[in-house]
Formats: sequence, structure tokens, C-alpha cells
Amino acid sequence: MGKCYKNIEINAPIATVWQKMANFHDMSWAEGVITSLVVVGQASGTEVGAKRILNDAIHETLISLDANNYTFSYAIDDGPGPLAKLSVDNYLGVVKLSESTTGTLVEWSSSFTSATESEVTEFCDPIYMALLGALKNSLG
Repeated sequence: MGKCYKNIEINAPIATVWQKMANFHDMSWAEGVITSLVVVGQASGTEVGAKRILNDAIHETLISLDANNYTFSYAIDDGPGPLAKLSVDNYLGVVKLSESTTGTLVEWSSSFTSATESEVTEFCDPIYMALLGALKNSLG
């Protein structure tokens, strides 16, 4: 099973960071990384089953959202290259926030099955770092 993991410390209260990213349909904080987000279906961005398409390429579904524990998970249903439906199975991304001595620790991880695990990791790790950097920048 393949895995990706990146994290960042953000000097802001956990509730502030959570409010910024808890809506699956709002990635306005990811300026420069997410150039388009299309909402698919009727589910709201805080409802399990919510769907989105990022950058006209990555199809995702919200699997769980736990506001009390500051975490959510999502599946990638289809995407470009190593994230294509026929190339990767059981892709589960998890975002988890926890309080830290400097504010908030944001952890972004995923697990998946693929014959080309290293390609998936090489594709996803830079995206996770870019998203975490954009999140930190959006919070000043």
C-alpha cells in the first residue's frame, strides 16, 4: 500500500484554520494551486458524499468530516496520470488538524493501492506541500 504524508505548522488557532478549510467546496485559500473547483451534485461542502472536480482533472468525494476532531477524509475517484481510475485504487486522503505549541499542526496524508506507487507519491507530495503552503499564506 502506498502512502503520502506532509505537514506544516501554522501560527493560528485551530478553529481559525479549520474554518478556512472545512468546506469541501471552498478552496479559495489555495490560490495559485487550485485554479478551478467545480461542485458536482447537490450535497453541501460539509456533507459526506459532497463531490468536486479540481483543476478540471481531479474528481474527489468527501468520505468523512469530523468538526469536533478537526479532520476530514476524501477519495480520489479519477484524475490525471498516476491518479487515473485504472491506475490507482482505494485512494483515501486525510486532513487532520491538531493544536501545537506554535498554533496548529496541519497533517495531509493519503493511502492507496497502485502498481506505480512511487509515481502516485511523486505526483501527490508536491501538491500537498503547495496546498499546505497556500493555506499558511492565506492565514497571514
